[in-house]
Amino acid sequence: MSNFIVRKAAVLGAGVMGAQIAAHLANAETPVVLFDLAAKDGDPNGIVKKAIDGLKKLEPSPLATADRVLYIDAANYDQHLEQLRGCDLIIEAIAEKMEWKDDLYRKIAPYIAPDAIIASNTSGLSINRLAEALPESLRPRFCGIHFFNPPRYMRLVELIATRETAATLLDDLESWLVSRLGKGVVRALDTPNFVANRVGVFSMLAAMHHTQRLGLGFDEVDALTGPLIGRPKSATYRTADVVGLDTMAHVIKTMQDTLPNDPWAAYYAQPKWLTALIGKGALGQKTRCGIFRKDGRAIKVLDLAAQDYRDALPADKAVAPEVFAILKIRNPAEKFAALRACEHPQAQFLWAIFRDVFHYCAFHLADIADNARDVDFAMRWGFGWAQGPFETWQAAGWQAIADAVAEDIAAGRALTAAPLPAWVAGRNGDKPGVHAAEGSYSASANTLRPRSTLPVYQRQLFPERVFGEPALPFTHAGETLFENAGLRLWRLPSVDADIGIVSFRSKMHALGRDVIEGLQQAVGYAEANLKGLVLWHDAPFAVGANLKEVAESVAAGQFDLLETYVAAFQDASMSLKYAKVPVVAAVQGMALGGGCEFLMHCARRVVALESYIGLVEAGVGLIPAGGGSKEFALRAAAAAPKTANADPFDFIAPVFQTIAMAKVSKSGAQARELGFVLDTDTLLFNADELLYVALREARTLAEAGYAPKLSPRKVRVAGRPGIATLEMMLANMKEGGMVSAHDYVVAKAAATALCGGDVEGGSLVDEKWLLTVERQQFVALLKNEKTQQRIVHMLETGKPLRN
Repeated sequence: MSNFIVRKAAVLGAGVMGAQIAAHLANAETPVVLFDLAAKDGDPNGIVKKAIDGLKKLEPSPLATADRVLYIDAANYDQHLEQLRGCDLIIEAIAEKMEWKDDLYRKIAPYIAPDAIIASNTSGLSINRLAEALPESLRPRFCGIHFFNPPRYMRLVELIATRETAATLLDDLESWLVSRLGKGVVRALDTPNFVANRVGVFSMLAAMHHTQRLGLGFDEVDALTGPLIGRPKSATYRTADVVGLDTMAHVIKTMQDTLPNDPWAAYYAQPKWLTALIGKGALGQKTRCGIFRKDGRAIKVLDLAAQDYRDALPADKAVAPEVFAILKIRNPAEKFAALRACEHPQAQFLWAIFRDVFHYCAFHLADIADNARDVDFAMRWGFGWAQGPFETWQAAGWQAIADAVAEDIAAGRALTAAPLPAWVAGRNGDKPGVHAAEGSYSASANTLRPRSTLPVYQRQLFPERVFGEPALPFTHAGETLFENAGLRLWRLPSVDADIGIVSFRSKMHALGRDVIEGLQQAVGYAEANLKGLVLWHDAPFAVGANLKEVAESVAAGQFDLLETYVAAFQDASMSLKYAKVPVVAAVQGMALGGGCEFLMHCARRVVALESYIGLVEAGVGLIPAGGGSKEFALRAAAAAPKTANADPFDFIAPVFQTIAMAKVSKSGAQARELGFVLDTDTLLFNADELLYVALREARTLAEAGYAPKLSPRKVRVAGRPGIATLEMMLANMKEGGMVSAHDYVVAKAAATALCGGDVEGGSLVDEKWLLTVERQQFVALLKNEKTQQRIVHMLETGKPLRN
């Protein structure tokens, strides 16, 4: 079997999606040529260059690190089509106009290499129809590859084949998208708007219909259709604003034009208020005005009755108490029965939108997707739903919901009289529903479809599952070797019986005493019985020390106990660093404070792209004291001899700013730039592969005869001159109002720890000395009233206090 490698890619179209797809390809170490029309005036590449510059300003950033933008080359169709010959993958992402795409395909066809893949990022146009514009020789290499916005962060990619697309091409492309770009791939059928947009836009249209029918406000509906029902905070109408009301209208129009005989065709029309907003140029977030708008700090919402904007209600005020009580019911069957029985308009609204989506998905399953799992994953990954429609239905009782939907259809309460398909009743057997151990139901084949057997999915030891698909969660999987209240040490004999896995159990994986004690015991067990150790669990990796425990000890004046606790924390870090077996940290999500320090002490790190790593102790008036300050002092001392003046201070200054400003990386890649992750560590785009890769990293190190380096005994430190220089920087920042008086105190403590304490510049110390300095500075800050205020404020509000 040959390797599938994309050495270079091209993206055609430098609009919002095209530019961000190019950015994510560059994130994945794939150089990109970004094309657009030649500018009429000035630099012919002006349109593309403006788009590339725009990538640097977007938040959240589409770029994993700022330098990724250097790997996106600007080009235009008039001058640079020859560059396509060197591209293995060409993604078209121009406007959704069939005739424009046809013209472009005819223009680029002579320049496409015989083995290159060409794909369209269309959000809903027919892939088979688009293929007609290509020569017959290229059609087997053509498919749809629909990214969701923003491409770096949204997991879903829909892969759509034409009648002529080569099967091996789809397998190769899916494997590459999953592992290289970190995506969840759904193979969609070539139907209007494919899977996620078809269901998602219909659900929004149904919500719009029932909003007006029941006289609800847009803010009211968003309060109902957000986290309370397992949907994103942007809910319904804020999502429309974020997507763009003009884009929303275009997708609706596609459904209107291409599905005239659909039973729900009457609802494939944009409401009058949406047409009016678009006519005024109020297109949502991109024009700063749409259904919602910001007026200073106030959020305003369109009021249809008043034909004007009013103050939007906060979510906790917008939901009726009786409806809120129903939504808090844990049992899904009871919850849906209560919603249906409640006469409050908000409850009737919620039942109606769920009923309509259940009805729609059941009726169209055979038309839009191969199986129910694909629909559910499409809605999870593309629209951020906690559960897909079929999962929700099955969890609430397959037959009970089917009977309720059928009753509403018969009574004329549903949006259409189209009956539920016969297969729905056929799923009411011993295992009711569409998801089971054997697979998920395919209406077109009338059978259960198992999961993909592509080798790439073998790298996912605990893949995401749908409700009804039995799976042992990692918290109970494998063989337990040791456990306490804070963590579990276990192994997977079927994968590697000689490598242990440590998984934290605490809330947000905070590092309390149980975790610290358990970690040292786990390392001891591994040294005696195993070949290696991996720290792995679901996100976040760890949010730092248990602040509540610290606050309680401070309130009780137990500072001796706190110093003992910090010493134990340092011992835990050192046990990771000097373990006689390799310890590998598998990191995803937040790794803050002590969590960052733990990963810094491991032999290796395997880090997911979406990891946010930093030493944030300054936010609560403290400094890193779990060995983080010491590690940076050691690295500075090791790097200094390679410079002309052999001064560790040159390496301390940037680290000092990182710690003093509590900087957190915006990606796993940026964590390398900040020094939390090393160049020798592994960066993964798909977090589901972390455990698989980390186990193999540990095995490889063990097989190579791993032994930890000896603790350094002669560490050259910057000492008093370094502290004084950093203090001058601080004085200027304080004078300019950039830091508060207590920020200054905290930052000076950080400077002292990084520079090795109050010693002569160039003094030689050992690792133990550096740990003692940082521990003393940490405990002294704990005794400071302003630090204590910061800790209490963080616990009460979740936000840092500037004092």
